[in-house]
This record gives sequence, structure tokens and C-alpha cells, in this order.
Amino acid sequence: MHNNLGYTKPLFILAFDHRSSFIKNMLGSENKELNQDESEKIIKLKQMIYEGFKQAVLNGLPKEQAAILVDEQFGDNILHTAKSNGFITALTCEKSGQEEFDFEYGSEFSSHIEKYKPVFVKVLVRFNPEANPKLNIRQLEKLKILNDYCHNNSYKFLVETLLPPTKSQMNNVGQDKTRYDQEIRPGLVIKMIAEFQNNRIEPDIWKIEGMADSENYRKVVNQARNNGRDNVGMVILGRGEDAKQVERWLAAAKDINGVVGFAIGRTIFMEPLINYNNDKINREQAIGEIAKNYMHFYNIFTKNL
Repeated sequence: MHNNLGYTKPLFILAFDHRSSFIKNMLGSENKELNQDESEKIIKLKQMIYEGFKQAVLNGLPKEQAAILVDEQFGDNILHTAKSNGFITALTCEKSGQEEFDFEYGSEFSSHIEKYKPVFVKVLVRFNPEANPKLNIRQLEKLKILNDYCHNNSYKFLVETLLPPTKSQMNNVGQDKTRYDQEIRPGLVIKMIAEFQNNRIEPDIWKIEGMADSENYRKVVNQARNNGRDNVGMVILGRGEDAKQVERWLAAAKDINGVVGFAIGRTIFMEPLINYNNDKINREQAIGEIAKNYMHFYNIFTKNL
């Protein structure tokens, strides 16, 4: 294990590394090759999110606790500019929209990380410990490569995990996704973290799906921090859910030692951008709404509202 494993400072990530889902929402299709005009449009929309991020910091969200998570494809300029302005940056490394984790730039991944020198290297993996074992092993092998690279090169390793249910797991809860989230997923998260640890994959921060019960967060943190991993942190992701659901998840998590913040994206930026895209609000209004939404979740997590 690595001596400086973990991250214990408060961390509030505005996540806008979405690609296929972002393109679908903004352009109406996720699979087509974008022409130059379409790419420029996505880049400009992401720039608006960054402007909203900066506005929230100007409005009082502490700069040293604020971070952006963005992709290279549409966020190249943002990553460079944010770093030069002293903001915490996180770079995404996975191919978008894949059921199986793979590197966005294959074996060239390290040169793309070096280009931006982010604080955090982030990867998204869909991993259910009771699903396809061969798939899980393949994913763990690739994650180990990135894990070792990050720890050997002083990057903080941020692992986002989604746990898609198996058919039998859904059968056990009568096809009720809410019951799966509440009754089955928390235990699976603990099993998954243990499996990563047994394969010597050691995130500094786990980015996990929200849960409604504080006790489940406590159990998950205990697993993440076991055997001397005392400084490993956890942030709660928004999963594109409505604001009320995300508020519930944050309220349950905010007083748990080890949960250091959140990584929320679509719940913050999607509605303002769609309204802007449909000419319902102007650019400045959209940026203001993004800043307000980001600040709102910061307040939910840090204050007794």
C-alpha cells in the first residue's frame, strides 16, 4: 500500500466529463460522428459550465474545496485554463458509454495525463461483484495498470463505480430499482471495494452512488478505510437524479467521517443548459443558474439546512 494514500480535505466536484449522454441531450443523438460545428457547440456549452463553476467560487464556495472534472475531447482549454488559475482539476480517462471499462486513448493514456497534469485522474467503471466474473477480471486488470501509474507518478486516483443490477438481483426485489438501491446495492458496494483491495487497486477517493441511510455510508467507509487505509476518502455522485433525491443522499452522508464531499454534474447543469439550448434563457442566466445549483448542493452538504 502507498504511504500517502487517500484524500481527507473537503472536495466538491462539478462533474462535466459526460460525452455520449451530453451529446444526446444537447444534439439529440449520441452515436453519430460530430462535425466541427457540433463539436464547437459542445465545447462552448462546457465552457458555460466552467463559467458557472468560477462564479460559484466568486460567490463564496471555497476555491481550495472546489474542483472540476472534465474530459479532454471537449474540455481541453478548460483543463489548461483551470490549472493555470489554481483550480483543482480532475481528468477522465475512460471511453464514454462503454459497458466494459477501457482507456479513452488506449496504451497512450499516460501522455494524455501528462499533458494536463491534473490533481486527480478519474475513471468510471461499471462493476457488480456478482455479475460476469470474466468481465470483472478484465476490468480489474486494466484498472491495476492505471492504479500503478497514478501512485507511481503522484496523481490522486479517483474511481467512480456504478453497480448495474443483475437479472437475478432485480428478480429478488420484484423489479423495483428503488428497492435494489436500498436493500441490495449497499452490500454489493462493500463486496466490490473488498475485491478491488484484494487485487491491489487502491483509489485515493471512491466516487459512489448515493444512499439514503447514513449507516450504509458508515459501513462502506469502514471497508474503504480498513487495514491502514485511514485517509481514503469518498464522494457522493448525483447519477443525474432530481435535486430532491440528491439532497436526501447528501443529507445522509454529510456527517459521516470519510465522506469528504460530492461529485455532481447533470443535476447541476443539465436543466440550465437545456433551457439555454431552447432559447428560454440567455447565456448569463444559464451560467448563473449553474453557479446557484452548485452552491446549493455545497450548502446542503456543509450547513444544517
